[in-house]
Amino acid sequence: MATEAFNDLAETFEFLDDWEDRYRHVIELGKAFPPMEDALKVPATKVQGCASQVWIQPMIDGGRYDFQGDSDAMIVKGLIAVLHTLYAGVPVADIARIDAPAELARLGLTDHLSAQRSNGLRSMVERIQKTAAEAQAR
Repeated sequence: MATEAFNDLAETFEFLDDWEDRYRHVIELGKAFPPMEDALKVPATKVQGCASQVWIQPMIDGGRYDFQGDSDAMIVKGLIAVLHTLYAGVPVADIARIDAPAELARLGLTDHLSAQRSNGLRSMVERIQKTAAEAQAR
């Protein structure tokens, strides 16, 4: 189950022939992703388990999930943008049904990320799922 925006992103990645092109595209996504206000970069929004500094601030509006995010590493900020494409606008109740590893595998990212980046990406997904579950429980 993926958003239309994520399916479009997956199609774009299909046209990129090699990992370097995909890597550059992820960086470009990070450059285009809106920066997070410094006031939101606090311990409560910091994602543990990432080698880089990563912050995610969830926003629930009308039962739909969204978030702001940022990182001090451009490739990681690009991964945040990818996750935003996967999760933004999804009903909170449906967040847990998204198979993030399978969806991200469609982009060919999982085979080429370092162990630290993979762990960080997993930590970001876990944070998103946790905050969505908490919002749904309220």
